[in-house]
Amino acid sequence: MKILFWGTPAYAVSSLNALEAAGHELVGVVTQPDRRRGRGRELMPSPVKVRALELGLPVFTPERIRREPQCQQELAALGADAYVVVAFGQILPPEVLQQPPLGCWNGHGSQLPRWRGAGPIQWCLLEGDASTGVGIMAMEEGLDTGPVLLERAIPIGLLENAKQLGERLAQLTAALLVEAMPHIEAAGPGTEAERLTRLGVRSQAGDGLTYARMLSKQDFQIDWSQSALAIHRRVMGLYPGATASWHGKRLKLLATEPLVERLKDQLSPEAAALVRPVGTQPEAEPTVAGTVSPGTVLEVVPEVGLVVASGGCPLLVREAQVEGKAAAAGTQLLQQLQVKPGDRLG
Repeated sequence: MKILFWGTPAYAVSSLNALEAAGHELVGVVTQPDRRRGRGRELMPSPVKVRALELGLPVFTPERIRREPQCQQELAALGADAYVVVAFGQILPPEVLQQPPLGCWNGHGSQLPRWRGAGPIQWCLLEGDASTGVGIMAMEEGLDTGPVLLERAIPIGLLENAKQLGERLAQLTAALLVEAMPHIEAAGPGTEAERLTRLGVRSQAGDGLTYARMLSKQDFQIDWSQSALAIHRRVMGLYPGATASWHGKRLKLLATEPLVERLKDQLSPEAAALVRPVGTQPEAEPTVAGTVSPGTVLEVVPEVGLVVASGGCPLLVREAQVEGKAAAAGTQLLQQLQVKPGDRLG
């Protein structure tokens, strides 16, 4: 089948590779324009563009596809049977959606209609979802509103961060797209209603609808008055960007564990050994009105990390990055911070 692939981040590269390996004819790749990144602010191509060039594929980089009729005409002239979209980063206009005879299909990283939008991986972790998944969806003008052809669910581990979960979902997206293509080809052309009826797609239910809103700078700031579990979810969901402070410097939290008794069987052995019944956590000086202030270091555990007070149970910080230094874990982290019980994280 002749496919025009649309995608931008590393997440989409697995799908591009899988479709190429499955023997489909990739007639071109559409991706976001090069952006300035890094400390040098150099123009850098997207991961999908890099891979497309390695494969020798034509690459198109419209700034706004809906405003570029010339680019739309060039894409239509490629004669693709279907368009496949994975994390492209722009909404396709009706003029583009109507081009391929076998339709436009999106590999979306959530169990639709939960977490429509651009950040489903971050938000399923932030909200503590027990599971997530991937849906192969027929695209329409709305934001992730189309009917679903195939879907798979996977459980989310308590200690899984956004990068790790994203890698799993990327592989699942790739596998489901390869599985979906023969069905789409067999259904053949025709009106959209006819094609979708032949495919037996599932319309999205109205119940359970949520949107993955754009994250703000404030979302990345740790609030130690929250519960340990809420802080941990922020660290995992916003990896590697959740930020506290230490002696006036930015401190990125990279790996934590909530020392919550009911979650003990999901923790690492080192963290599980630190869990104590509520009301028996160690005290640290100074105290305020007889209680430990959130953000106070309660324990320094050699080779493991530091235990910090929250608005509920304590939180174990296992890995972090102090501004201007490399990420560190365990003993190396404790040496970098020179932290002791009673110290405060901001």
